[in-house]
Amino acid sequence: METQLIELDARGLEPPQPMMKILEAVTVLPAGATLAARTDRQPLLLYPLLEQRGFTYETIAQSDGSHLTHIRRR
Repeated sequence: METQLIELDARGLEPPQPMMKILEAVTVLPAGATLAARTDRQPLLLYPLLEQRGFTYETIAQSDGSHLTHIRRR
């Protein structure tokens, strides 16, 4: 069974908009799905909030300077 991938592009938004959009998206993230969030910066302030809510994450720097964070329910 394939994992559902939901993409969210939060590039070009002023802080704290990217973090707010990502937190809104994870509240409705289906079980087993992965949220792929693109941001201009590494979302360091987001990590503790995701952990508190029971999510795991992995951020990968992209060649264009943006960051791609994969977020899943624990």
